[in-house]
Amino acid sequence: MEHIHKEEKVIKKKINQSGCCSVHEDKGHSDDDGHDHDHSHNADGGVFQMFLPAIISFVLLLIGIGFDNYYPQTWFSGYVRIAWYVIAYLPVGLPVLKEAYESIIKGDVFSEFFLMCIATIGAFAIGEFPEGVAVMLFYTIGENFQGLAVSRAKSNIKSLLDQRPDEVSILENNIAVIVKAADAKIGSIIQLKAGEKLGLDGELLSETASFNTAALTGESKPDTKVKGQTVLAGMINGNTIALVKITTAYKDSKLSKILEMVQNATTKKAPAELFIRKFAKIYTPIVVYLAIAICVLPWLFVDNYVFSDWLYRALVFLVISCPCALVISIPLGYFGGIGAASKNGILFKGSNFLDSISTIQNVVMDKTGTMTEGVFKVQEVIIGDEFDKEEILKFVNVLESQSTHPVATAIHNHVGKIDPLIELKNVEEISGHGLKAEINGKQLHVGNFKLMDKFNIKYNVDPNAVVYTTIAIAYDNKFAGYLTIADEIKEDAQEAVNKLKALGVKVTMLSGDKTNVVQFVADKLGISNAFGDLLPEDKVNKLNEIKAKNETVAFVGDGVNDAPVIALSTVGIAMGGLGSDATIETADVVIQDDKPSKIPMAINIGKQTKKIVWQNITLAFVVKAFVLILGAGGLATMWEAVFADVGVALLAILNAVRIQKMKF
Repeated sequence: MEHIHKEEKVIKKKINQSGCCSVHEDKGHSDDDGHDHDHSHNADGGVFQMFLPAIISFVLLLIGIGFDNYYPQTWFSGYVRIAWYVIAYLPVGLPVLKEAYESIIKGDVFSEFFLMCIATIGAFAIGEFPEGVAVMLFYTIGENFQGLAVSRAKSNIKSLLDQRPDEVSILENNIAVIVKAADAKIGSIIQLKAGEKLGLDGELLSETASFNTAALTGESKPDTKVKGQTVLAGMINGNTIALVKITTAYKDSKLSKILEMVQNATTKKAPAELFIRKFAKIYTPIVVYLAIAICVLPWLFVDNYVFSDWLYRALVFLVISCPCALVISIPLGYFGGIGAASKNGILFKGSNFLDSISTIQNVVMDKTGTMTEGVFKVQEVIIGDEFDKEEILKFVNVLESQSTHPVATAIHNHVGKIDPLIELKNVEEISGHGLKAEINGKQLHVGNFKLMDKFNIKYNVDPNAVVYTTIAIAYDNKFAGYLTIADEIKEDAQEAVNKLKALGVKVTMLSGDKTNVVQFVADKLGISNAFGDLLPEDKVNKLNEIKAKNETVAFVGDGVNDAPVIALSTVGIAMGGLGSDATIETADVVIQDDKPSKIPMAINIGKQTKKIVWQNITLAFVVKAFVLILGAGGLATMWEAVFADVGVALLAILNAVRIQKMKF
């Protein structure tokens, strides 16, 4: 019996029909061109439409109770009275009767709808018309509030789904032509006006542009990009026109992949959800059989047995046993957790990973691109007094312009424009060592200290004493000095490590960079376990060593070489901004803005979600058990039963949506 799954589908159906909010099915819903659309109407009108049947039933019920107890009418009796309550019942009862019938046709007899139908029709059968209407009325109101809560829990995810523009302006012969984003070709130029969203990933052709990346990263601060940098679909252009060259097909853009992850997230159920689903298969038939026993068995033992009295008790028992709170509050808790995470730029690919990350004991992280910026910068320039520092740097800049290595980019960014008057001759790259060339009839060598050794150039520096990557320089066969180049530590890396330690999580750093550099970064951040000079297979071995201790481990990385170790970890976390597609696809959690501080935030969201889910499970079981005993003993009426059932469900819903208001 797919009891919970069916309940979720019914709620989503109600929301879509009411126009309150367009909520996607578990596997997402999109039209043929892959675009997601919101067909919702005005929100206030949608809510009114959702509650209209309940309002009609409520008004008719109040009038009927008034005629019964306060303003007796001679005509309000017999078939007229029955017809009145039947009419009051139909607006809220017909949809549930229909769902019960469809469930039975599909072989799902013991559904929640079936329980409500038995209880209410039974109440009518023994003449308790107002109570029969009240049970279905309050059940429907509870359902509507559940629907609103689900739509609210998914609102953050839905806002993300709305970030992908359907059309883009392509320049053709310097004329902007609007085409479907899905039809735009790689290499085409997009003209992006101020305030427009970018439809596809691309390379910025304008000298500079400012983008609002909140939809992708949760970061409200504008991100300034310069010519040649990558810009992603979903980013909103600032106050100037920008030109972007398309580099990725529509379906392969990072935003498209993110949307696919989000839409599929609810298909991967957490253990608590799976537990309730299995539990419901056993629980519902048991309470039905117990209700039958409560009605029939007393006939064997009670002298003054009255069938209608014991049937009433059995019906009260059925109403109380309705598992509304369990059915919706648990998946709703996970919806809330996924929504809260996406609001903060963290994507969970399933609610099961929310559960898994809450139990993480170790976080193993890569260095470059994870805890450091992944962008090299010149740290020190040490040039001997006998040399003209400015001239040497100009020479080095010209020679390094022959290379595409990140080190060369760092030097160019530090020195600036290349001097066109400097002429190079006999440029030669020496593999694993560096570059050499002739300038003004003199030899220039730029590379590592192995290059100096190769050409017997004496130097007075201990390379092992320098922590950063070192670029040695020799001019006219004399050692001129060196540059140190390093990858800067991210500004929130220290915060991430401190918060992980506060959560009781052990932190380990693994990197392919040289050991002394890795150790330097680790010491600066207070990470006691750090290992460098590692190949991808070495990282796998280190991770397996931790897992061999029966401890849960999350690995955080961004490079292609991190994909194998991410796949092996309990929870794989990818840095989504700089991360490779292979790593992002392998990971279970994606941090969209590459901030390491989001790692402890993700763990905390998982812990809070799990806590709320188990609070709801405990609340529902304890209250249900208590009131069930009262109902079986004849100490609770159907009015009390329905209020207790709806009350527990609403308390569970309020608790579940609380996670979206939390500060992480």
